[in-house]
Amino acid sequence: MAVELPRGGTVVLIGDSITDAGRVRTDPASLGCGYAYLVAALFAARNPGHRARFVNRGINGNRVTDLAARWADDCLAHQPDVVSVMVGINDCARAFAGGEAMPAETFAAHYRSILDQAATRGARLVLLEPFVLPVNQLRASYRPDLDLKIQVVRTLAAEFGAALIGTDALFAEAAAASSADEWTTDGVHPTPAGHAGCWPKPG
Repeated sequence: MAVELPRGGTVVLIGDSITDAGRVRTDPASLGCGYAYLVAALFAARNPGHRARFVNRGINGNRVTDLAARWADDCLAHQPDVVSVMVGINDCARAFAGGEAMPAETFAAHYRSILDQAATRGARLVLLEPFVLPVNQLRASYRPDLDLKIQVVRTLAAEFGAALIGTDALFAEAAAASSADEWTTDGVHPTPAGHAGCWPKPG
């Protein structure tokens, strides 16, 4: 599904460490060195004179509840025309690191709430699935719980008419064609090739 961005419009990309990708927190314009930077660069190169503004508000370790807590300041305050969300792997992983599990129903309720706030303000939505590659036993153990959260993202994309990016399948297909370590450093965080190669390219 294509997402139209008005000339001079604003895109907010928000999520966890995969979106953060080393952005400089003291620089509001910093896009990091991951997919947020690449999407912004490719869009500008392919649409000269468009003057779109891309805002990276990924934060390492964030869960959907963290996004909800900072949604007004880090998303809505920018009056975005497009909001891209990638969250879910930490909601899964915390349960395997001695933390509190995030039931799929709770995950869905918080996710639906933030999307509703953006959609009612007229923002177009892009949802990216959380993903994992089974590079070790720990990462493989994420799969049952993560699948539930991926299904939540797919359901919400249909509910809100959002563009859905099937990141989980994209990484699985890429790893099957070569090797997982070409695309992620640890089954979760993309390599430079993963950031560049496993995302749809903006038109």
